[in-house]
Amino acid sequence: MKLFVTGGAGFIGSNFIRWVLAQHTDVRVTNYDALTYAGNLTNLRDVEKDSRYEFVQADICDTRNVMEHMAGHDAVVNFAAASHVDRSIEQSSKFVQTNVLGANTLFDGAMRLEVPRFLHVSTDESYGSIDEPDLYLEGDALSPSSPYSASKASADLLARAYRVTHGYPITITRASNSFGPYQFPEKIIPLFITNLIENRPVPLYGTGRNARDWTYVMDNVRAQWLVLTEGEAGEIYNIGAGNEMSNLELTYRIMERFGLSDAGAEGMIEPVADRPGHDLRYAIDSSRVRHLGWEPAVTFADALAETIEWYRQNESWWRPLKVRGASQRRGLTRAGTAGNGS
Repeated sequence: MKLFVTGGAGFIGSNFIRWVLAQHTDVRVTNYDALTYAGNLTNLRDVEKDSRYEFVQADICDTRNVMEHMAGHDAVVNFAAASHVDRSIEQSSKFVQTNVLGANTLFDGAMRLEVPRFLHVSTDESYGSIDEPDLYLEGDALSPSSPYSASKASADLLARAYRVTHGYPITITRASNSFGPYQFPEKIIPLFITNLIENRPVPLYGTGRNARDWTYVMDNVRAQWLVLTEGEAGEIYNIGAGNEMSNLELTYRIMERFGLSDAGAEGMIEPVADRPGHDLRYAIDSSRVRHLGWEPAVTFADALAETIEWYRQNESWWRPLKVRGASQRRGLTRAGTAGNGS
């Protein structure tokens, strides 16, 4: 199998490529990435000399490059996306360009080239917030709240249009929040981990009551592969590990790993003004992907411990990125509070 992976230098994409090359010797991968702020080729330094791996630096909005490099592949996996909610609030046009126009360029190119399989990686944020104890199913209506989630929902609807109008079935995954090695250090878990390594307080939005389901990135990667290879073309699959907790509980669980008691943890939390339109709770039913045979292989506690240890051992990877990210946010009106991710 020859895979055309977009956004493969990013967090989930790079973990997916590394896992696929390690697990499947008959797979070849073309990594097509524009190397925007969160794209980092050092994420894949250990596979860059693999004869089955090829990197192409180009934009998914560039039709000519997409058509040229996508031709001859057996499947497309689209991880490419602008993904930080706070950035989308301040710079929505960039998110529309990448997440909507870029996705459409890929959909159209794959259809015209008759690529047999297309996996579009979306997000549970497309559904919007949901009250306890309800869970979103794949057929539920989309109700996004942020420019980021609206752009991802728009691409999901375009994918549906390609199936209904053109008969080209694009499979969609909507995953809960992922975490693990190589995640850009502006998202909540790596931001809090790296701040604590530096003995700095962690910025927590509002009351910290916002709840998310957390999935270890390698569990997410395995689910994406299973859907690509065994899922029904044109269907939607939710991916979530069932590790739902509030941001405040998540904060305490991270701090506990750093040996901070409840009293000590409180002194390291820096409350910041809440994000506009901040969804309270994301929660999805993952029965469909579990019926394919997927289930999380790593507990949240073990995955968090492994993630913290990875950031401890790889300061040379995240420190330059953290400086770069802070520099890029200085022009934003919400600079200094853009750290809680989704």
